[in-house]
Order: sequence, then C-alpha cells, then structure tokens
Amino acid sequence: MRKNIKLTAVAAASAALALGLTACGSSSDPAAKKADGTTDTNAALVVAASPTPHADILKFVKDNLAAKEGLKLDVKEFTDYVLPNKATQDGQVDANYFQHKPYLDDFNAKNGTTIVPVVNVHLEPLGLYSKKVKGLADIKSGQTVAVPNDNTNEGRALHLLANNGLITLKDGVGTTAKLSDIADAKGLKFKELEAATLPRALSDVDAAVINGNYAIEADLKPATDALALEKAEGNPYANFLAVKDGNQDDPRIQKLAKLLNSDEVKKFIEEKYRGSVVAAFGTPAS
Repeated sequence: MRKNIKLTAVAAASAALALGLTACGSSSDPAAKKADGTTDTNAALVVAASPTPHADILKFVKDNLAAKEGLKLDVKEFTDYVLPNKATQDGQVDANYFQHKPYLDDFNAKNGTTIVPVVNVHLEPLGLYSKKVKGLADIKSGQTVAVPNDNTNEGRALHLLANNGLITLKDGVGTTAKLSDIADAKGLKFKELEAATLPRALSDVDAAVINGNYAIEADLKPATDALALEKAEGNPYANFLAVKDGNQDDPRIQKLAKLLNSDEVKKFIEEKYRGSVVAAFGTPAS
C-alpha cells in the first residue's frame, strides 16, 4: 500500500514481527491449540493495534475489564497499516484493531485476504492541520496540501477538502477519489505521503490532512487544532475489531467485542480524548 516504504524497512519490520510473535500464543501457535486442533479458549488473545488510540483502548480493557470476563489479552503495537492484516490472515495474531471498512475492503481486494469486521468501536475524525496558516480562508492558490497516499484515506481527505470548499471533485466521485478526480484544484498543489509521515511533514507543506490516530500521536488535538474536521454523524469510517473470516465465534473474540462496546470503554474514550476520538457503538460493522 505504501509506495514509499523501502524494501529494507519492510524486511526489518517483518523480522521484528516474527521475533515479537514467536512466543505470543496466537491461534496459529501450538501453545494456543488443544490436542484435537481446536483453539484453547484459555490462551491469551493476541490483538494487533495501532498505538493510539487503539492500543490505549485495548490496554484499558486489559487492565480494568478483561480479568472479570476471564479473558487474557496480549496487545501488539504496529505503526503501519499493512502488517496487522497480514499477521491476522497468517494466524500470527488472533485479531486486529486499527482500520475502517473502506480501507479493509480495498486491502482484501488487493491482497486476497479474508479479514472481516466483528464490532465497531470508535471513530477518529480526519482533520486538516497547518503550522503556517490559522484558518481555511488563509489557504490560497499556489500553496501545497499533503494528503495520505493510500486509496481509501486519500479519497477521504479529498472529500474533506471538497466539503470545506478548498477543491471541487468531479460529479459522482466515491470514497476512493484520487487526485485525478479533482475537477477544480483552485490553484492548490498536492503532495501524496504515507499517512504515518504526515505529521512530520507539516513544516514542509502549507497544510496536511492527517488521520486522527497519527494526529493524536503527534500531540495535535483534532477537536481544537484542526482547521477542518470530519463530522461524526453518518461517517462510514468507524474503526473496528477484525479477525480472519471463520474466527468470529471464538469465545475470546466475543468477550473482547463485548468489552470494547461497554459503558466503561465509552466513558474512557470520552474522558481521555474529549471529542478527538468518539465512540461508535451501535452501528453495524459489516
């Protein structure tokens, strides 16, 4: 997905993944299997997650709620959007929590994977940020705006810009809009970058559209720092717990899904993120 990730970096990340998961007791590990080949429901459930807010939410569940449900939870942090799905498909982890449905649909189609959503948890509104201008009205012709370079998040970013009058998209353009789908750029220039690098690029461009989790990790406050922010109502980009198809009924997965949609988790999200992340309970994840 990330064209600008060097092969050496991918190799290093893959090696780190293999080392980190050697003894984690995932569903593909004999330690998590009974003699009859079925999953040992007493084994730790290994979940791949982005550091913020996904891993933070999972750690809250692990530290405060899991024991009461008899759930052993092992959280593995990933800083990219590719390895978590590959690890879930291969059985190196039992589940992941980092993505939304448009991204997953695109990933499955391109990689032949069979990852499926289990339950929605939260939404991270995508935002437009800048260190050089103070408002939307200050963004002028000739300036450069950075956007995520993956299909789904680039389309999401372009719709945010269009909804705020900075560009015009061609009629009928859907969620996977590309730069070529811009009908009128209004003089703006665009730079496509890996989503994780966008906060670091803020000083090099006039503005950047940044995913909520990466904004939070960079100490940006979406609710107050964004020049423009996605609306939560009717938003299709809720982040969810996901598994390889066929593992939805694993009792450990069902326990975690219940806890992630609990009142305690909703309160944690509200108090910790104060509008920069919002609970997305009650909406279908399929």
